[in-house]
Amino acid sequence: MIPVKELVELLVKALVDRPEEVEVSEVEGERSVVLEVRVAPEDVGKVIGKQGRIVQALRTVVKAAAAREGKKAVVEILQ
Repeated sequence: MIPVKELVELLVKALVDRPEEVEVSEVEGERSVVLEVRVAPEDVGKVIGKQGRIVQALRTVVKAAAAREGKKAVVEILQ
C-alpha cells in the first residue's frame, strides 16, 4: 500500500504545470497527520480548482487512505 504522503505528492504533481516545485511535508501527531502541500504560485489555482472542488476531492481520497492506516489526515495548501 502506498503511504499517504506519497499518494498526495503523486496526485498533486499530476495536476500542476511545474511538478518539480511540488513539496509535501508531513506533520505527524499521535492519531493524525497534517500534510502541507506547497506548489508554484501559478499552480495554486490548479490544485484548489473551481470552487475548491479539486482540493476537496483530494482531501476525500487522503482521508480514506489514512483511515485504512487508522489515522486522520488533513491536507493544507500553503502559498
